[in-house]
Amino acid sequence: MWGDFPQRLCQQTGCSGLVYDRLGYGQSDADVSQRSVHYLHEAALGELPQVIRHYIGERDYVVIGHSDGGSIALMHAAAQPRGLRGVVTAAAHVFVEDMTLAGIRRAQAAYAKGKLNKLRAFHEDKTDALFCAWADIWLSAPFRHWNIEYLLAAISCPLLVTQGVDDQYGSRKQVDAIVSQSQGPAAALMLEDCAHAPHHEQGEQLTEHVVRFLVDIAE
Repeated sequence: MWGDFPQRLCQQTGCSGLVYDRLGYGQSDADVSQRSVHYLHEAALGELPQVIRHYIGERDYVVIGHSDGGSIALMHAAAQPRGLRGVVTAAAHVFVEDMTLAGIRRAQAAYAKGKLNKLRAFHEDKTDALFCAWADIWLSAPFRHWNIEYLLAAISCPLLVTQGVDDQYGSRKQVDAIVSQSQGPAAALMLEDCAHAPHHEQGEQLTEHVVRFLVDIAE
């Protein structure tokens, strides 16, 4: 679902890259477990470190995450893993807003009408289960209190925090919270004419800023 963004980023920086589908997504196996309120923590502290150990080993690395992946990247950074040089987030959440829930309800309605069938090209026969698991947990009563701001003070690596001005799932408050509460150097980037998918909607501009960020932290 990243499109050609990773390839362009690698070409412009000369860095190698690793793109992976989380369990239940894309080409990965189906996730048959019941999604819990802690599913993002489980991905950040369990699945992601396993992927890094297996494919990256002891090399330095940067994590780039979109939406849930951005939140996972922040939680991973809060654990201060060895080798992590920086994090880039796109449309990450650190708490639940009313507009988040409203956006998900609109997505549910669109999905029921078949307007999101393009997702099947990425997730194939896992699409229905994946979409329902995502929407159901976010709209559940326990998840209304989900908040990871308490972890931000543990983040010391450089951050580039990006979001579309027109993101239907979160406001500028998400970006401001991340930038103001993390302890390392953190920069905010709000992208005009952009909703929830900066890598698709403003791909060139996002690539330019991420390349600059990577060059800066490499110096």
